[in-house]
Amino acid sequence: MATLESVAQCVITGNLGEIKGQVQELIDAGTAPLDIINEGLIGGMNIVGPRFKAGEMFVPEVLMAAKAMGAGVELVKPLLGGDDMPSLGKVVLGTVKGDLHDIGKNLVGMMLESTGFTVVNVGIDVAPEDFLKAAKDSGAKIVAMSALLTTTMLAMKETVDCFKEAGMNDVKLIVGGAPVSQEFADEIGADGFAPDAATACDLCKKLLGC
Repeated sequence: MATLESVAQCVITGNLGEIKGQVQELIDAGTAPLDIINEGLIGGMNIVGPRFKAGEMFVPEVLMAAKAMGAGVELVKPLLGGDDMPSLGKVVLGTVKGDLHDIGKNLVGMMLESTGFTVVNVGIDVAPEDFLKAAKDSGAKIVAMSALLTTTMLAMKETVDCFKEAGMNDVKLIVGGAPVSQEFADEIGADGFAPDAATACDLCKKLLGC
């Protein structure tokens, strides 16, 4: 018999085969949709994040967990009104201008969505003014930038400067990627640095006071 705990367990183990049946069973039993999302699906990802951070889980396992969670959310979503889907806040996410890497960025996006954030993924090779436009259009309070090449890290500074010049001081700018460090984040005036996807989620929660 399906329980919120068994749904969470399906997420943790990335069990795509079981998750839909378990979630459907809870829906049929009359379990509140938000409970299924918050306590079952997000509850599972809340265990995955710290395990990933501690090196007890690896990227493929996290991707499977996020996929399992996504499959569960798809079943529950139609039962919620558009505004009922819980969101901790909006985050614009992209790889900076000149950089075409997206695996790390996409993992951050999946982890953020799994934690309860609404993610506006603007893709790769994103110019500073495009980050700015996405933040304005979506009303996001966080912009997360990724770079995998040392040569494209300067585009992060250009983006920070672009937001300052536009007076968008209420938007928090965070950075990550293999060559990026806390020192670099401080140097360019970013609001935070995350070395991995789980830390990025924690940082976004902290910056928004969640």
